[in-house]
Amino acid sequence: MKVSRRALAWVFLPLALKTAPARQQDVTNDWAYLKRYQQENAQLAPSNDRVVFMGNSITEGWAKLFPTQFPGKPYIGRGISGQTTPQMLVRFRQDVIALKPKVVVILAGTNDIAGNTGPSTIEMIEDNLASMTEVAQANGIRVVLSSVLPVYDYPWKPGLEPAAKIMALNAWMKDYASKRGATYLDYHSAMQDERHGMRADLAYDGVHPNEAGYRVMASLAERAIQEALRRKRP
Repeated sequence: MKVSRRALAWVFLPLALKTAPARQQDVTNDWAYLKRYQQENAQLAPSNDRVVFMGNSITEGWAKLFPTQFPGKPYIGRGISGQTTPQMLVRFRQDVIALKPKVVVILAGTNDIAGNTGPSTIEMIEDNLASMTEVAQANGIRVVLSSVLPVYDYPWKPGLEPAAKIMALNAWMKDYASKRGATYLDYHSAMQDERHGMRADLAYDGVHPNEAGYRVMASLAERAIQEALRRKRP
């Protein structure tokens, strides 16, 4: 008897669901990974000087160094590895607005360019960054828009030639920040090499900073945060 592909799919679907890795199921049911910081958010003590760093794996990895690179500062990381700007926008109220920070430092866009959640135009990334900025400002939070870090090639998706796209997005971000009364934080200029990729001494894979890279970022970020604090509340 000949069995159709559709019939076979229904036969094996329950088995596939049963044996799928737990993390994969979580992503399917929680696309923006809202539960990642729910417990930590609930346990946060009140603070009048909080700064939230919103981002992807670069921010997630950096947060472990905050106690030494920002000693005594109430800075917290809300980065999630692999995330794109639409995912961050979905969790922005929970992981930023609800925490009532004075400043939010947004570092996002590189995974969109890499296509982590599907094809994305520069305009789509700009729209999501603008939405995060406007939601934050509507809630009295000062915004630091961070340039996307330089990348010559993504190890997990080679051949995309992202350098020019990153620079175009950063140019828009600088202009938009000026128009919106936000602070633009330029990591790119300090960290790029002659190919507009990441300097080899600042990253371990051409995308993610090593400790030396994070030290460069920390100095620039602290100056940008202080600049943002000198601005009037939105």
